[in-house]
Amino acid sequence: MSIQEDKIKALVERRKTAKLGGGEKRIEAQHSKGKLTARERLAMLLDEGSFEEFDMFVQHRCTNFGMDASHIDGDGVVTGQGTIGGRLVFVFAQDFTVNGGSLSKTMSEKICKVMDTAVKVGAPVIGLNDSGGARIQEGIDALAGYGEIFERNILSSGVIPQISVIMGPCAGGAVYSPALTDFTLMVDKTSYMFLTGPTVVKSVTGEDVTQEELGGAFVHSSKSGVAHFSADSEEDAISKIKKLLSFLPQNNMEEAPLLPTSDPAGRTADYLNSVIPDNPNKAYDMYGVIASIVDDGDFFEVHRNFARNIIVGFAHLGGRSTGIVANQPGVLAGVLDINASRKAARFVRFCDAFNIPLLTLVDVPGFLCGTQQEYGAIITNGAKLLYAYGEATVPKVTVTLRKSYGGAHIVMSCKQLRGDINYAWPSANIAVMGAEGAVGVLYGKELKAETDPEKKAALAETRKNEYNDLFCNPYQAAQKGYIEDVIEPRNTRFRVIRAFDVLAGKRQELPAKKHDNLPL
Repeated sequence: MSIQEDKIKALVERRKTAKLGGGEKRIEAQHSKGKLTARERLAMLLDEGSFEEFDMFVQHRCTNFGMDASHIDGDGVVTGQGTIGGRLVFVFAQDFTVNGGSLSKTMSEKICKVMDTAVKVGAPVIGLNDSGGARIQEGIDALAGYGEIFERNILSSGVIPQISVIMGPCAGGAVYSPALTDFTLMVDKTSYMFLTGPTVVKSVTGEDVTQEELGGAFVHSSKSGVAHFSADSEEDAISKIKKLLSFLPQNNMEEAPLLPTSDPAGRTADYLNSVIPDNPNKAYDMYGVIASIVDDGDFFEVHRNFARNIIVGFAHLGGRSTGIVANQPGVLAGVLDINASRKAARFVRFCDAFNIPLLTLVDVPGFLCGTQQEYGAIITNGAKLLYAYGEATVPKVTVTLRKSYGGAHIVMSCKQLRGDINYAWPSANIAVMGAEGAVGVLYGKELKAETDPEKKAALAETRKNEYNDLFCNPYQAAQKGYIEDVIEPRNTRFRVIRAFDVLAGKRQELPAKKHDNLPL
């Protein structure tokens, strides 16, 4: 055997060893927890045969605490490029079988290289997180590594889509990279995120709490809103990431790919003509409305279990990827509160950054009142949504289905926030407030002066009907040009698709500035 053949054989063997990460025993331990390895996850995520690995032979440079006695090629993270559905993506997957996936300086350098390359060529980055945190043996070098990653998250924001998948532990400073990315997905029962673990919480606050209770997928997808999605399994997580990517462009200079559909743009939905109840205080399900409008009834919801009084997510309309924001009358009557406002604001800003048009379906009675909301800064949080819509330059189509009252009317993509085409159903009530409250303000003295209970009730009903006739309809707004048209509900799909077709070439610039000062 020649020297060259010996070298090739040695290369093949070294690659084989590197692909085992921490070795067979640690791989078995990973499997025993119901978790896949980093390479197994990437094989499931990427198109078969498309993965090209970077930096397989990188090793750590630490000499403290006996670390110089053990070196494993790859150093706990698998990085590279591949395709999903034929589209280029860059990936990194932390390998828990190597030093618990802890972050070293060299691991951060590998991750940063992938992120830098992704920005250069304009393709999404997907990070599969499974790490015990900073590698303590490396001290400040590990912290510096996190800082380098965070800076790239920040500089990449709004340039390329960034997606984080939490498939194991993610604690301490490690949580900030996922928090800086566009979307975070967690796997139920096998992943968790928190700044300080249960032991520290117990010693500082006295609280007894488990990892799952403190930072599991359910907590972060329903209570904190840190996670946009939760998955039942790693396979389910990978499936959701692939679905999400189908709605997104490669970068901020492109548009999302068109998805051919056999669903006719002119399809009508008679169901919509009767979906609004006669009783204005009765709820109905906004999901049914959305399904009746979008292509093939397919709606991919974001933040499904968090702030459920507002719905956000992606769908296709006439094959075009579209972001949908809709009040949900079935939860808290569809009011806007702190969580709903920041949930929708974040989504609107993402869509605007990546050229995804916005459809807003409005049925909002106002903002949630009370000391909890006021002390929690509902003013500032409501302003986030107002700011996001007012700043957005993508095509914006708004349809008011029923209630649109007061400040909430303004916040939900009204004409004055540069809504491009605003429609209303005949059932729409666009006013400062509903009739019940308005009558008390406008006719309070008159009603107070009437002492007979029956006459007072009749007078209140009369004034209420007068107010409804004057304000609680879409026609005053239409007469003043605040909405383009009052449309028949069954034709909503056709009218919306045609509106987006007209707006496809929209060009609108923001004033020159270093950056905005979003109300945070």
